[in-house]
Amino acid sequence: MSSFKDDSSQEGNFGVDFVIHYKVPPAERAQAEAGFIQLVEALTAVGLATEVRHGNEGSLLIFVKIASCDLFAQHVYRARLQDWLHGVRASAPNKDIAQALKDDPVIEAERLRLIYLMITKPQTEGGAGITPSTPKWKHVAAIFPLHDRSFNKTWIKKWSGKYLLDDADIDNIRDKFGESVAFYFAFLRSYFCFLVVPSGLGFFSWLFLGQFSTFYALGCGLWSVVFFEYWKKAELDLAVQWSVRGVSSIQQSRPEFEWEHEDEDPVTGELVKVYPPLRRVKTQLLQIPFAAACIIALGTEIVACNSLEVFINEVYNGPGKQYLGFLPTILLVVGTPTISALLMNFAEMLTNMENYATVDAHDAALVQKQFVLNFMTSYMAPLFTAFVYIPFGHVLIPFLNFWRKAAQTVTYSEKGLPTKDFVSNPARITNQMFYFTVTAQIVNFATEVIVPLLKQKAMDKAKEFKAKGKQNFDHQEEEEFLDRVRKECEMEAYDVTADYREMVMQFGYISLFSVAWPLAACFFLVNNWVELRSDAFKIATSTRRPVPWRADSIGPWLTALGFLSWLGSITSAAIVYLCTHSHDGTKSSKITSGGLLLGILFAEHFYLAAQMAARFVLTKVDSPGLQKERRERYMTKKKLLEENLSQDVVAKPGIIASEKITRDALEEEARRASIRGHGTPEETYALLRNSTFYMPS
Repeated sequence: MSSFKDDSSQEGNFGVDFVIHYKVPPAERAQAEAGFIQLVEALTAVGLATEVRHGNEGSLLIFVKIASCDLFAQHVYRARLQDWLHGVRASAPNKDIAQALKDDPVIEAERLRLIYLMITKPQTEGGAGITPSTPKWKHVAAIFPLHDRSFNKTWIKKWSGKYLLDDADIDNIRDKFGESVAFYFAFLRSYFCFLVVPSGLGFFSWLFLGQFSTFYALGCGLWSVVFFEYWKKAELDLAVQWSVRGVSSIQQSRPEFEWEHEDEDPVTGELVKVYPPLRRVKTQLLQIPFAAACIIALGTEIVACNSLEVFINEVYNGPGKQYLGFLPTILLVVGTPTISALLMNFAEMLTNMENYATVDAHDAALVQKQFVLNFMTSYMAPLFTAFVYIPFGHVLIPFLNFWRKAAQTVTYSEKGLPTKDFVSNPARITNQMFYFTVTAQIVNFATEVIVPLLKQKAMDKAKEFKAKGKQNFDHQEEEEFLDRVRKECEMEAYDVTADYREMVMQFGYISLFSVAWPLAACFFLVNNWVELRSDAFKIATSTRRPVPWRADSIGPWLTALGFLSWLGSITSAAIVYLCTHSHDGTKSSKITSGGLLLGILFAEHFYLAAQMAARFVLTKVDSPGLQKERRERYMTKKKLLEENLSQDVVAKPGIIASEKITRDALEEEARRASIRGHGTPEETYALLRNSTFYMPS
């Protein structure tokens, strides 16, 4: 094999665009070798050059790059032309390909995305058709771009020294990692800035108003509405600025899609693969028993563990109490992931059965099911405390008696256990919120950043120890580069969905439960300053570089935000009413169903009024993205006018010739019309009589 030294170095990666990690199991060596030859031939056929090096044990590294710049320029032009045809771009690219690329240069994210599509798109669509994990390419473990070490180092150093991120920082992320990742960081930046409001409001309420403040509940509800409506406008503005508005209509085909028949598209007239929508709807109805299974399985476990915790900490008064208090936590730590994993497998199976034609539609459907699971695991415990334990603690007595009898049965004791009378503790929900806002965030930071880093260091040391005494066949000038690539092969793929899920669940804690502990937003504000930088650090050091996919929004998470914002207005009102009328768990005559419904009705109407007001105000605010869109449309019409307007018009029979129609004349007439306004009917008639094309009767 030739050395990389003859290739121009691009950001320290020897000009390599993508790496294909190819496994060669000893038991399937002949099959893997045949597949390898097919892979290289498929890449060569679409205009990609390859070089091969040894990977880790039993694997190969196939380095891929563009073989012809002219051929790639044609791919870029066709992609941009397709964007224009689908309405993503306001104007068609210049017919001269070289001039078009000069006017609008190719950014790195666009380059890598198009090369990835050349590798993975079906051969019928002009790609090599190489899809990891499919039966034909089962030995292809991963396809990924290499990290730009220089950019990553500068990125982390720059963000570490800044308190607030600006638009240029987000644009740099977009240029390197694509709009999908950039939208996440833009959302997190906006969310972080908006958290200043509930943080200040919460600190004031904690000092002077205490728990369950009506003032704080209304203020937090108003904040959640304004943020949700603001972000809807902000993401639309970003989509226009990044020229990706409507890009979701150009979706990546899903190889696993099983179509039933082909039919003619009523708009384009082309043949399209069709799966009957009614069949998919019938399958989607299975989401109802899926949601019921989530509620029953996770709800039963969480209620059982919480009631056991109440019994141990607030009723049981015997020996070993300080150790038994860990039992409910252990049961939750063991049981919740197990049940969630089973339900998640069922969710994936159900989504596959729904048989979506595109990757985006498939992922959106899966996210919706994940949200149901996350909702149950994240919010069931505080819901139990706020709606059962504090206002209606007396209903727990049968559960506590059950645990008392169970403990006597397990210990074979005929004597009654040493217990005390049950009295609910209002501080319980404060302790829970402290765990979710402080302890859980610290644990999450450790599992996301510190643990993968330590794991990677340990694996590197183990490999170094194992490689001692073995001969190294790498070229000296490639040794450092190949060592880095092999390490990146072992990294996990970055999943932006997990980061979205974390932030949306956090938004839910503030909207739904922060009225019970107003300081929650303050701690989340501090956490998210760290989160912005830790997520960047995680991408740069602990995960493979993501494929820079395009996006025009945060996807289904926007719907989840809207749902949590609306639900928060109801739950906050209910918590304030229930918990201010009963703090000891006794049945209070002050709590009535009528009062509860009245409070919820008032909160919901307040939410709707705030939503209408926020939308009205935001529609009056202009934005750079919308200005850009209007400017592009105007320039397109102006260009069309210049190209097609005749400078001289020859008089024809039936037409009274007058002054020449020129561009200047039309602009002058438009200027006069704008000064006059729309004019009276008489003015309009006079204008028509003076028109070149007026035909007398």
